[in-house]
Amino acid sequence: MTLTEVQAGPYTVRGISIGGVYTSLQVPELDVVLDVGIPIRSFAGTERIFLSHAHPDHASALGALLGIRRLLGKGAPQLFLPAEIEPTVREALEVLSRLHHTAMEVKTVPMLPGDVQPLGQGLHVRAFRTHHPVPSLGYQFLRRVTKLRPEHLGMPPQEIAQRRKAGEDLFTEVEHLELAYATDTLARVLETEPSLFDSRVLVIECTFVDPKRSVQDARDRAHLHLDELLAHADRFRNEALVLMHFSQSLGPQEVQSMIRERVPASLLERVHIFAPESGRWFG
Repeated sequence: MTLTEVQAGPYTVRGISIGGVYTSLQVPELDVVLDVGIPIRSFAGTERIFLSHAHPDHASALGALLGIRRLLGKGAPQLFLPAEIEPTVREALEVLSRLHHTAMEVKTVPMLPGDVQPLGQGLHVRAFRTHHPVPSLGYQFLRRVTKLRPEHLGMPPQEIAQRRKAGEDLFTEVEHLELAYATDTLARVLETEPSLFDSRVLVIECTFVDPKRSVQDARDRAHLHLDELLAHADRFRNEALVLMHFSQSLGPQEVQSMIRERVPASLLERVHIFAPESGRWFG
């Protein structure tokens, strides 16, 4: 299996994503795996797995990935997932454990839209609602940094230390939106989660890119059409956009050429097309 890999700002996004078939991505700089529609051995050492929803092309290989982890001597990873599906996922893993006579252990972290979880070293994740027929989430990874308030800039370090010791509040916390992941969703997510436009890197589905397929066709399938993203082209303030989850109705080269033809130059220079440059989707 040949994986696709792009460098989007400071982050590497690698893996595979084909709409309706399988999606699994890894961002090694954040130590996260995003969805597990296919078990990729090189992802098995990652300690944090994020499920967007439970459709098979995004979640069905979870048991297989846990099996690979066991072969590698790895313990239970953290599994972040929509709170509504946690009991069913746990039940499914219990069934797999009995079937394979092997413990399929995870540390589940159920999340609702708006929930924030610390990931260590100043990194946090915030869940947001995506719009799909089943319970689904997107994930915004962010760093919280403590900074001196503007009115205190230039203050000598000794004075800062003295005033802090006296209990004076000189600092404020700033959030840096690093990478957002939004897949299998209606375009309405761009309105309900406007922070997507400001995330340093945005990884977002773009299932339909062919103008012969209508926007309504995409909406009927609860997915995004390139035309819907282009309608907001001047709002994307991201350093990099990674478009992924393309329909297999077009070959990778067709997807590549169609996006390059249709996306305006001002946006295209920041777009990374998560598809092979040549060949086929499947080996």
